[in-house]
Amino acid sequence: MSNPFRFAVQTVVLATGLGTGWTWAGTTPQANPSLLELGRPPTEAEVGAWNIDVSPSGAGLPPGSGTVQNGRQVFAQKCAMCHGRTGVEGPMDRLVGGHGTLKTDRPIKTVGSYWPYATTLFDYIRRAMPFTAPQSLTPDEVYSLVAWLLYQNGIVAENAVMDARTLPAVRMPNRDGFMPDQQPDVPK
Repeated sequence: MSNPFRFAVQTVVLATGLGTGWTWAGTTPQANPSLLELGRPPTEAEVGAWNIDVSPSGAGLPPGSGTVQNGRQVFAQKCAMCHGRTGVEGPMDRLVGGHGTLKTDRPIKTVGSYWPYATTLFDYIRRAMPFTAPQSLTPDEVYSLVAWLLYQNGIVAENAVMDARTLPAVRMPNRDGFMPDQQPDVPK
């Protein structure tokens, strides 16, 4: 009996090879890039627009700052429709609470109970939120949202100001709940 999955994969590989001009005699696009004749190398500006990662140490954080008060306003305008007025109500993921639930039968994974680094929160919001317009927030708006969410989770004080210096210094409650990455930060 033949394997339909294997047949499908072979068909895709064959069609891809025929469509790109590859030959089965060992010639590959890596050996002869002109075979593909697709696209062009990206410019530095194009690469830079996507090179927005932030490491746990804070490397990659942009200039700017935000406060809890500003974060409250930005959250109400751009986040509450999905996460509720206080970050608990939904309909999308709950962002607040869940402290002490990770070792229970029903863990509640939130910013305050699960996430190991505050810089990861910045990175995620900057890349993916709001859902309807990812990467549309300014650095000040992202810092403000992070400050408000950390405050809502009881991690920072109401007068906290988040920026590239203070954010990496925030100690998240579940910091030791993950295995550390053994790879050093790559300088930008």
